Amino acid sequence: MSKILFSHSYYYQLDPKQWKNKMPFPPLGTLYAAALLRKNGFEIDLFDTNLLNNPKSIRPLLAKTKPKYLVIYDDGFNYLTKMCLTNMRDACFEMIDYGKKEDCIVIVCSSDSSDHFEKYLDNGADFILKGEGEITLLELINCLERSQPFNNIDGLIYRQDTATTINSPRKVLQNLDELPFPAWDLVDMKSYQAIWKQSGMEFTLNIATTRGCPYKCNWCAKPIYGNRYNAHSPKYIVEEIAFLKEKYNVSRFWMCDDIFGLKPNWVQEFNKDLDDKKLTIKYFIQSRVDLLLKEDTIEALAESGLEEVWVGAESASQKILDAMDKGTKVEEIYEATRLLKNKNIRVAFFLQFGYLTENKNDIKKTIAMVKELQPDNIGISVSYPLPGTLFYEKVKDDLKLKANWTDSDDFEMMFQGTYSSVFYRKLQRFVHKEFRKSQGIQNLKSIAKNPSLINFAKTKSILKLGYYIPSASIDRWRLKLHQNES
Repeated sequence: MSKILFSHSYYYQLDPKQWKNKMPFPPLGTLYAAALLRKNGFEIDLFDTNLLNNPKSIRPLLAKTKPKYLVIYDDGFNYLTKMCLTNMRDACFEMIDYGKKEDCIVIVCSSDSSDHFEKYLDNGADFILKGEGEITLLELINCLERSQPFNNIDGLIYRQDTATTINSPRKVLQNLDELPFPAWDLVDMKSYQAIWKQSGMEFTLNIATTRGCPYKCNWCAKPIYGNRYNAHSPKYIVEEIAFLKEKYNVSRFWMCDDIFGLKPNWVQEFNKDLDDKKLTIKYFIQSRVDLLLKEDTIEALAESGLEEVWVGAESASQKILDAMDKGTKVEEIYEATRLLKNKNIRVAFFLQFGYLTENKNDIKKTIAMVKELQPDNIGISVSYPLPGTLFYEKVKDDLKLKANWTDSDDFEMMFQGTYSSVFYRKLQRFVHKEFRKSQGIQNLKSIAKNPSLINFAKTKSILKLGYYIPSASIDRWRLKLHQNES
């Protein structure tokens, strides 16, 4: 059968903030698609762009291997690809051009191409896979190989002459266990391990136990997996973990689901299956505070090896949470944080500033919550309009000059919010400093009460108070000055 070269368009080195972290993950979504095509008899290879710094290095591989198909299939499990960063879009356009120069049939599947398919077709792509792409891709290539028509393939976008044809949308795959394990063998794992070693963190691989999210936060786009929520069985995931532990000696995992463990009793069964196979792992997840408070979920998570959970706290203002259609309560953030800490599970907050109607009181509430609850980590963003969302529709008239960030550290306000981009950049720095300051003070108090608790991390945190206390005070003054000017 014909050769298929799989690739994707996320380059960590083109995203300075992420490359600095030195914690890259293999392109999981790409590996799923590659595994399915290989299972169906196709000769496949992978050009993994994650650790590269520009698209040009694909040219000699294309010239040497002469694949019939170049499939640029982005990792839809990586939230960074949902942001449709222009650095990555430009890289994809360049890859399309190189593929066409080698007479490849170029097929693209990504959040950005689903939202902006005309741009990709204009730049030479032959086909766009809209939404969940594995089955669409398999059906398309089978039709092309047999010279059969493809006009009835769901989830396909293409151009005939100058007219763009958009086929019916594809229904999401419900039985995820039908898919073979991702094609992990295509990944240069030693290169990933070498980068992780520079971070000082334990090497970690990414696993997706689910697809989709049933919640309707009005700023969150779901261009690939939609609002339907489907899950692998706990048995499938435990078998994959067992394989990865044996093959790559890895015991720490990033469960990269939008929401981990939403299906009733899934976490409990997962915990039991791990125990039955005598597998000991560590992992971290994303979840919702209301979901964590259900039944014995936190208990089962702790027993199965959860070491950290990132929750979409977003704001400590109920007004803002309601405006987002978040569906959570501020008091749930407090309760879930308390219960997780009681189980020695690290808690990290995603925080979002700049949402419509936000004022200084809303901001103050969020900062106060961070200082009071003392999460172990925070991630701060400004509200980012993603196509296909209600939020995007509200602000789209403001997006004429800029509709996407260049990289994930861009932090530009793309619509007319309460304050300017300059203010929110200063706010981001200030909140991080207040967070680190409050951590240092808390560590100082705990060691004063019990000197045996002293360790390197706490000592470092305390010593840095000499920087954070005066620096945070200066930033607070600058923020007040900027607010008054606004």
